[in-house]
Amino acid sequence: MAEILRAEHLNKYFHEPEDFHVLDDVSVSVKEGEFVSLIGKSGSGKSTLLYLLSTLDTDYEGKIIIKDTEVTGKSQNELSKFRNEHIGFVFQFHFLLPEFTVLENVMMPARKLGKYSIGEIENRAMEKLKQMQIDSLAKKPSGKLSGGQQQRVAIARALINDPIIIMADEPTGNLDSINSGIVFDIFKSLAHNNHNTIITVTHDKDFAKGADRIIEIVDGKIV
Repeated sequence: MAEILRAEHLNKYFHEPEDFHVLDDVSVSVKEGEFVSLIGKSGSGKSTLLYLLSTLDTDYEGKIIIKDTEVTGKSQNELSKFRNEHIGFVFQFHFLLPEFTVLENVMMPARKLGKYSIGEIENRAMEKLKQMQIDSLAKKPSGKLSGGQQQRVAIARALINDPIIIMADEPTGNLDSINSGIVFDIFKSLAHNNHNTIITVTHDKDFAKGADRIIEIVDGKIV
């Protein structure tokens, strides 16, 4: 598979309450359709690396290239558009709007992108919900769902614009073992059957072991 993301010599510093070198000369490459787990102790820099790779944090030294586009140095508006089109996000907390239906939540990133008609967006959203096996919940307020169901809605929302990369930060952190297994199976299928690239930060050792590759961060360095 072709390389989809490359980061070269990333250095990241925090300056409050005192200077701290969070990421120390980190270089990493990820291929299309690869399922990668980032692991490390709390404070190791793994979540910081994910936020740099996802373009949410732009205060760093080094270079990041995603799908032949150098994203380093782009404006916030350019990065916002790039993320919405090419990167899907799944977090520990699903960040669904509880008063909106499942379908409305999934449609939101596509409505923002403005690439499809409302009818097309609704059809795409239903396809993603079917993929997550929760299309029967489309008209239900998202606040009425279980935690596992809400996380599957969040994954469907992340997929609505057909991103090339899914970035996930502790996606099973609030889930029991059964729902963690469901999320793992979804990610593995997305990588191996849909050729989505999955990059996830996790403390779950079993989850990490099932990925195609584990990248361990220790004191801001890849080991």
